Amino acid sequence: MPKLSVLSRSVAGRVVLVTGAASGMGRAIARVFADEGALVAVTDLDGPGAERVASEIRDAGGSAADWALDVVDPQRIEAVVADVVTRLGPVDILVNNAGVSIAAPINADDYEVAWHTTLAVNLTAHARMVRACLPHLLRNRDGRIVNIASTEALGAQSYIGPYTASKHGVVGLTRSLAVELGSQGVTVNCVCPGPINTAMTEPIPDDAKAKYARRRVPLRRYGDPEEVAHMVLNLALPASQFVTGAVIPVDGGLVTMNG
Repeated sequence: MPKLSVLSRSVAGRVVLVTGAASGMGRAIARVFADEGALVAVTDLDGPGAERVASEIRDAGGSAADWALDVVDPQRIEAVVADVVTRLGPVDILVNNAGVSIAAPINADDYEVAWHTTLAVNLTAHARMVRACLPHLLRNRDGRIVNIASTEALGAQSYIGPYTASKHGVVGLTRSLAVELGSQGVTVNCVCPGPINTAMTEPIPDDAKAKYARRRVPLRRYGDPEEVAHMVLNLALPASQFVTGAVIPVDGGLVTMNG
C-alpha cells in the first residue's frame, strides 16, 4: 500500500549528541534514539557510565560512541564536539539533558556556591553546547535542539531557588533560540519532565513518592525515563519541522492539576 503521508518519522543515520547520558533520562534518550537507528554520541561527566551505556547500545545492535564530558568546561565541549564529528559525523540533533539539583535555602551559607554551580550546569552549558554544535546543525537547514528543563520551569517550590531559576532560564533560552534560528531551519524545543524515577528522585522514600503522586499527579504515579525519551524523539523527527519554541510538560498532568 502506498504511503499517504510525505514527512519522515525516521532518525535513522542521523547523529544525536546527548549530554548527561550515563543514567536516568539521558540513558533512556540515548537508547530510544539508538533503537530508531540514530548514531548516538553518549556523553556524561561519568565517563565509565557513558561507556557502559554506549556498550549497551552496541550490544543491542545499535551505533554509539562515548565521551567523558564536563559541560562546565568550554574547552572540553569544543574538543568533544569535534571528536564526535570525526567519529560519527556532523551533529544533526542536540539533546541538552545534563543537570544538577542542589537544595539551597536563600539564607544558606553555601547559597552562592549552589547558585553558580547550578546555573553553570543547567543553563550556561546548554548555550555552550548549542554554540559548539551550531555549524553542524545549520548545514542542512534541518537541525534539532531539544533542551530538558523541568516542571520547576513552570512553577516553583521552596528551597531549590537556583534549580528553579535555572530551569526557567532554559525555557527562556529555548524560546529565544527558536526565534533566532527558525529562519535557518533549526528547531528548538523544551521538554519539562515532572516526577520521574531517576537517580535524582531515588533518595525519596517510596511511600512519600506514592503520597505525592496521589495528591498532585492525575495519573497517580511517577513517570519512567523512557516516557520522557519518546517525547524528545518526537521533537527531533524530520516530520516535526513545524514545531519550534514549544515547552512540553511530561508530568502525568501535574502542571494542569496544580497550575
